[in-house]
Amino acid sequence: MEDNLHVENGENLVIDWRSKEFLKETAKWTKFLAILGFVGIGLMVLISLFLVFANSMLPENVMPFGSRMMIVFFYMIFAIIYCFPVYYLYKFSTNMKVALMNNDSKTIQDAFEFLKSHYKFMGILTIILLAFYAIIIFIGLIGAGAAAMMN
Repeated sequence: MEDNLHVENGENLVIDWRSKEFLKETAKWTKFLAILGFVGIGLMVLISLFLVFANSMLPENVMPFGSRMMIVFFYMIFAIIYCFPVYYLYKFSTNMKVALMNNDSKTIQDAFEFLKSHYKFMGILTIILLAFYAIIIFIGLIGAGAAAMMN
């Protein structure tokens, strides 16, 4: 099968038919995951809106208004943050599909750039979360140590 995509920039890289099939399948799965991500973001926003407007429906003793607003704030922040990697994943999927269909080197480059952006964002987010966890554990240990010293 001579349906290869050639890349030239000092080095030759050939994406053969089998690699193209792997990339097509990857594009399908990433599109599926991106759509699920968009649905998840939509649910986060809907839950946030429900909690904002549930003030009249929920008694104050079930969940105080301030607690609800704190949850709404965090849900909205998480939804906004989550938009970026999901968008990058979706753009990778759509660009990869077009690139493989048209044997377009520029579009495949754009697709891989979106994939790089997706993983870079997720990597930075992971580092931030790990640092946050480390700080929480450290504060917990200091609290436990202070409580032990008081007894």
